[in-house]
Amino acid sequence: MSSLIIFLIIGGIGFLFLAISVIVGDLFEAFDFGMDLDSSGDFGVFDSRVVSVFLTTFGFVGAIAVQLGFGPVIAIILGLGSGVVLGALVFAFGYFLYSQQASSSVGDKDLVGRSAQVVVGIREGSIGKISCRIGDERIEKIARAANGGEIAEGKTVFIEEVTGDAIIVSSMDEQPGYQLISS
Repeated sequence: MSSLIIFLIIGGIGFLFLAISVIVGDLFEAFDFGMDLDSSGDFGVFDSRVVSVFLTTFGFVGAIAVQLGFGPVIAIILGLGSGVVLGALVFAFGYFLYSQQASSSVGDKDLVGRSAQVVVGIREGSIGKISCRIGDERIEKIARAANGGEIAEGKTVFIEEVTGDAIIVSSMDEQPGYQLISS
């Protein structure tokens, strides 16, 4: 088998892999395989799109080099160099796009320090429900009074902390010196 055929097969496999990745999505994601550079796990060096671009470029540039009369060693060097360059460009572009994504979900820690309104009254020693608006999102959570007392429905409360089962709130009357985080 000639080196031209080998390079064309490698390039064809890379192109097929790239086409499947574009249609189906990241193939390695199902197997949790990759070398991510951050903890988000979104885009890594071994992302299937990066690998497939590398293989496609390596194979086709190597085939072009052989066709132009270069030996197999030079064709491999040219293929590797161009594959690394284009793979790095795809990685940089993909990493940039993934890093620009924002999450619209609001975590419990985002609630601390905000004001909220009691939508289901909090009875003494019991729970109720509060509603808090953060941006365009309205969050409703189960709440307990910090002092164990009663807070009537409709009252504005201060979110002090988040525990496993409920949000701990206190009446705004009890918080004269606090500065609230506005939404």
